Formats: sequence, C-alpha cells, structure tokens
Amino acid sequence: MDNSPDNPASVEKSSYDFGKLRSYNFFMGLLHLAQAIVMYLLSNDFSLPVTTLYLQFDPETTSLSQNLQTLGNVRLGPLVAGFLFISALAHFFVSTVGFNFYKRNLKKNLNKARWYEYALSASLMIVVISMLVGVYDLSSLILIFFLNASMILFGMAQELYTSPGKGTDWRPFIWGSIMGVIPWVVIALYLFGTESTAGTSVPNFVYGIFASIFVFFNVFAINMILQYKKVGPWKNYLFGEKVYIFLSLFAKSALAWQVFAGTLRPV
Repeated sequence: MDNSPDNPASVEKSSYDFGKLRSYNFFMGLLHLAQAIVMYLLSNDFSLPVTTLYLQFDPETTSLSQNLQTLGNVRLGPLVAGFLFISALAHFFVSTVGFNFYKRNLKKNLNKARWYEYALSASLMIVVISMLVGVYDLSSLILIFFLNASMILFGMAQELYTSPGKGTDWRPFIWGSIMGVIPWVVIALYLFGTESTAGTSVPNFVYGIFASIFVFFNVFAINMILQYKKVGPWKNYLFGEKVYIFLSLFAKSALAWQVFAGTLRPV
C-alpha cells in the first residue's frame, strides 16, 4: 500500500506544530538523560552472573556432560542506565541534526528512528528483566534480545509497507506479536517455576516489574492498533507518535526505578 505523503491516510500536516513536537522530543531526551545519569551515579555494585552450559567430555564415564561455567558478573546499574541513555540519544537525534529526517518520515506515517531505538532499548530492558528472574545463560539472553528486537522491527515493517485505514495488512503486526510474547513466556516460566521447584520466594518487586512492564509493552501494541484503526484522535498519526513518546518514558522509568528500589539503591 502507498505510504507516500500524498496518500489521504498520511499525517494531517496542518493539524500539528512540528516545532512543538521537536521541543517535546528534546525535553523527553533531557528527562531520559537525567535519569540515566542519576541511575549510574547512585546505583550500588549489585551484579548478576552470565553463564554458559556447554558440553564437555568426561573421560571417567566416557560420555558427554554439561559443564556450567560463569563467564563473569554484570552490574545491573549500568545496564539500566544504558537503556535510558539510548532513548535519550534517540530523542536528541530527532530533535536536532535528525529533525528533517524525522519530519520527512512522519509525513509518511513512519518513524524509523523510534523503531531502531526500541530495538535496542526495549530489548535491553527485556534482558534485564530476564536476568532478574534467573535467566543467566548467555545463549538464552542473546536469543531473548533478538526475539524482542525482531518484534520491534516487525512493527517498523507494519509502518513501512502498510497504511492506516480499511484494508490494512496486519501480518507484520501479528508476526511481531508472536515473536514478542516468547521472551515473556520464558520469563514467566522462570518467575513462577522458581517457587514450585526450588521452594524459594521471588522478591515482590520482581513480580511488580513483571506485571507493570508486561502491561506497558502491550499498551504500545494497543497504540498501534488505534493508529491503524484511526480511532478518535489517533486519526492523526502524530497523536499516536506523542503517545509512543509518553509510553516510552513511563515504561523505561517504571522499570528503572523498580529495579533501583529493589536492588540498586545505596545501603
């Protein structure tokens, strides 16, 4: 479907001041950057292991067995500051040197910068959540990161190749949703399996993170549906763009400060 600026489904260019959107992005960049700096400076040294579980030959039994190795420990504070900093960089880019690129794409019902940023920041967020519930295996963390990134890039494909309104092809959205739910299934297995198999109680803040960030991730999908269904104010693509920006700040802030309160605050 045609996503050109001449398409009737394109952004209602006269209905919104791009200058205000530029300022909005810059302000959000400052909020993300401020939180990233505070998170990095105030966080303690709390860390979690990254492990491998490769096969090794046991000469005594002449068989292969699994060999658990710890590659090292990763501090959580810099990881949390990292996804906030990535978002800050993206907001500063689209509000300064990349503004014309940003504006040109918005007129086509598209924001490539958003999707590239989410592919990095949201995937780092899901890795942090995975580690909090006990997913330490390097291979599993890599898979979780790229499954989430694939979900995000399918979202970009939805905007690249389809237009809002009747007759929308929802296949990229559906395929991305399938990719995106898999990391949450893994997280749920670890979260609820810990108590049932090990008899160990998971800290309450981890349940809070699981519930709140899962809801936030799904609200992003709802925002896209409302854009493509052209419901109420979402008829204007730029309204949905503002909602994306707002949701991004709140989702990242919610995760960052819940992790900080649970594990990173100074003693």
